[in-house]
Amino acid sequence: MEDNTLEEKYNKFIIAVSIVIPVVVAILFGVKLKDFGFNVEPLSFLPPIYATTNGITAVVLILAVMAIKKGNQKLHERLMTFAIALSVAFLVMYVAYHMTSDSTKYGGEGVLRYVYFFILVTHILLSIAIIPLVLITYVRALAKRFDRHRKIAKITFPLWLYVAVTGVVVYLMISPYYVH
Repeated sequence: MEDNTLEEKYNKFIIAVSIVIPVVVAILFGVKLKDFGFNVEPLSFLPPIYATTNGITAVVLILAVMAIKKGNQKLHERLMTFAIALSVAFLVMYVAYHMTSDSTKYGGEGVLRYVYFFILVTHILLSIAIIPLVLITYVRALAKRFDRHRKIAKITFPLWLYVAVTGVVVYLMISPYYVH
């Protein structure tokens, strides 16, 4: 007997998306459009925009938690959907930038260098881990399984907030080394 709950219907989708996005981003990160004969200008204006998008995501996440704590479920739902849209927009801009521009090397030295790479590595690893967590959390809310939604949201929220905030921190730390 098969149980066709909304969660079960989305499980394969969540697994696929959680694998495909990091793999595609990793592949596209190494793809430069100019290597394929496309004469495109580097999209060097994007990093401050996608860093700002990360910052806005962090604020929206906090506002969403405040909304649900006040019992405003509809506002919470809208803010969380907006946070997902912001994350997708970030991802598109991030990939577009890296497909048209060479990677920027961090030029800091000493202890700051270690701090930067610690933040960068944890940001990258958690940005991969957050994909299935966000999707599972969202689907549980759609399925009106609020008990299970709350349980995973307690894990998803701080990790997603960390990824959003550290995205801004990484940008601020590397921005002096961008070639204009």
